[in-house]
Amino acid sequence: MSTTKGEAVAPGQRLGYTAEYQQGPGTYERDGLLYASVVGQRFIDQPTSNDQLPVMRVSREKEQSAVPEVGSVITGKVVRIQPLQAVIAIMVVGNIPCKEDFMGVIRLQDIRATEKDKVKIYNSFRPGDIVKAEVISLGDAKSYYLSTAKNELGVIYATSLAGATMIPISWQEMQCPKTKAIELRKCAKPATA
Repeated sequence: MSTTKGEAVAPGQRLGYTAEYQQGPGTYERDGLLYASVVGQRFIDQPTSNDQLPVMRVSREKEQSAVPEVGSVITGKVVRIQPLQAVIAIMVVGNIPCKEDFMGVIRLQDIRATEKDKVKIYNSFRPGDIVKAEVISLGDAKSYYLSTAKNELGVIYATSLAGATMIPISWQEMQCPKTKAIELRKCAKPATA
């Protein structure tokens, strides 16, 4: 199947006749005519057999970035620690990498489900940690509100002061394999396959 790339088109722009082309993704049909339904490039896919019509489709130039929504699980990097919250740079939503910069905040009360009054930010996260968290609110204009209050959420990757990748040894501790030093973290339960 060969493809011919055409010009950029806008929604509502007439592309051709349904007698000459099959309707493809990014197009719609009205009164025997094909129109673009999205902004993008027009493509014509030639069929492999002679008894089929070419397919007219419109494809966006770049794919949409993943956008965090309430209830989605994100993976992010701790960029800053403050007395009452950890600031997270969101890198992945579900399994889709973010092409744009989104920020999130894990507040003190959203770190654990139990014993919330005993939680200390510095004993849960450190700058540079990679964290898995759930979006619980859209927050304010600057950042999403995140939570690690479930067992499968928390720190999934951390580096020790010696520069080694730390290994979780309990729900609240990670150990450096080089120095055997133990550091406090809110660890995520490992995912079982």
